[in-house]
Amino acid sequence: MKSSLTAHVAIIGAGPYGLAAAAHLRALGVETCIFGRVMEFWQNQMPHGMLLRSSWEASHIADPDRRLTLDRYQTLQNVPLSKPIPLDGFIDYGRWFQQRVAPDLDKRRVKRLEHTGEGFRLSLEDGECVRAARVVVATGIAPFAHRPPPFDALPPALVSHTSEHRDLRRLGSGPVVIVGGGQSALESAALLAEADADVEVIVRKSDVHWLDQKLAWLKSEANPVRRLFYPPTDVGPPGLNWIVATPGLFRRLPFPLQEKVAYRSIRPAGAGWLLPRVGGVRITTGCAVISASSGGERVKLKLDDGTDRRVHHVLLATGYRVDVALYDFLAPELLKAVRRVDGYPLLGPGFESSLPGLHFLGAPAARSFGPVSRFVSGTPYTARALTRRIAGKSERKLEPILMRPATAFAIGSGRAASHVNAAEYLRKR
Repeated sequence: MKSSLTAHVAIIGAGPYGLAAAAHLRALGVETCIFGRVMEFWQNQMPHGMLLRSSWEASHIADPDRRLTLDRYQTLQNVPLSKPIPLDGFIDYGRWFQQRVAPDLDKRRVKRLEHTGEGFRLSLEDGECVRAARVVVATGIAPFAHRPPPFDALPPALVSHTSEHRDLRRLGSGPVVIVGGGQSALESAALLAEADADVEVIVRKSDVHWLDQKLAWLKSEANPVRRLFYPPTDVGPPGLNWIVATPGLFRRLPFPLQEKVAYRSIRPAGAGWLLPRVGGVRITTGCAVISASSGGERVKLKLDDGTDRRVHHVLLATGYRVDVALYDFLAPELLKAVRRVDGYPLLGPGFESSLPGLHFLGAPAARSFGPVSRFVSGTPYTARALTRRIAGKSERKLEPILMRPATAFAIGSGRAASHVNAAEYLRKR
């Protein structure tokens, strides 16, 4: 094992949550190192040609001065982005953000995270060891892809999850069955149909829920009272969306009510702009697959309505089920110290787990802080709350600091420079 490096905070993961955390912590002069490949899940496990369902204002990665927005990226880079936002454009935005807040990103993978008597030890893929007082896990949802039991025995050549594809055209011209009724299922169907594949979507619910159809006028930018109904987070229907947009309020609700609010806010649905693109796709509702078997180069499916299908491939758009035990870099002894419910870590202030100094961001935080944690629009609250906890500042004292002009912290001019500027500013206060 190579000699150890040290850091006050180590962030594992370089997606929106890891980058937002690094931006906020470094702005306050907190010694921070960040490991991972920037926007890796978005780059490798989402299909080419995809458009983001989230609105423009819900897709900014949070920085403390609110200057590294999509709007600023467009202006400074002279790169016009369409709405809805193209996946590749969002990935490029994430890389631009990273260059400004974490230009020293360490691309080495963390192979093992262990808890020691004095903090944490991170073992990297090349054998080097890093010691940190605190660790922020922001590694995303890649290990959590859900594969329903009927498909357990079938090989990847016949059944795959949407997260396994960067280019859906490799599935060929069909016939393909997509299982699921949410955005991933419907957009995958559109992309396959546009590539001349023979596609059928099988939806367990009695109908497909389309967003922004009946009340589209409420969400229109031309509506002067739009903000009364829709917060910038853009998660959940009017009324519930304000509860979801306030994680501090959500976590104070009784758990049965939390479950109802969360389900109603993120139930499977498709963006309204997808409707014209799936007009020629066969969508079968009110059916579920009860068995799947291999028949040579085809899959035989039996549905609970008594019908069956024989198809070239089954694409599972069946979402993700969080279980932090599936993070293979977490040492077993460390996992035992983390209180969990249904795979989710139970988190307190600052997204800190029951193991002091260990924080979880993104989807694993949804059990404690609500469904906004599953979306990019959750990065502002998350990064601020994390920073308050680590920097030891109260919300009242910290908020004015986070609203200071960007020049106060010199984000993007290098870690050492930002540390000096932030420390100087805090001393003056």
